[in-house]
Amino acid sequence: MTREEKSEIIQDLTAKLAENANLYVADISGLNAGNTSDLRRACFKANISLEVVKNTLLAKAMEASDKDFGDLPSTLKGNTSIMFSETGNAPAKVIKAFRKKADKPLLKGAYVEEAIFIGDDQLDALVDIKSKEELLGEIIGLLQSPAKNVVSALKSGGSKLSGILKTLSEKEG
Repeated sequence: MTREEKSEIIQDLTAKLAENANLYVADISGLNAGNTSDLRRACFKANISLEVVKNTLLAKAMEASDKDFGDLPSTLKGNTSIMFSETGNAPAKVIKAFRKKADKPLLKGAYVEEAIFIGDDQLDALVDIKSKEELLGEIIGLLQSPAKNVVSALKSGGSKLSGILKTLSEKEG
């Protein structure tokens, strides 16, 4: 690979790092062709971009990026694949589901919405991360709940209130 080709790949990776808020670094070495194809298919269905990269080129792209990847570059050893996704927990779910039939991919680390996770033991925590849409839905549900209670109390209280007023007016008359 020429120096120009390497430079072009680094620029491309740097642009992808800038565009994506979620990046997973995984090891898929040792998967046979069928399993690799199945993993790529699962990623495609989950709207995840999966690429095999050279560690040095990805490390240089991380350095050139405006983002702080913390200790994530230290995980760039051996076979490395990167997974880009719009949803923070989607790659973790694909990895966990895929592990039911193969012992790979191994999670090396992840960068999810500026949070850094290092090591395969973080997989369960990453699966449980809620997406921005899920969090907004929960917040809206929580905000709507008290308003619904007030409205229903006013509706039912209105009939009670009119009954009390009617009773009081009958006693006075």
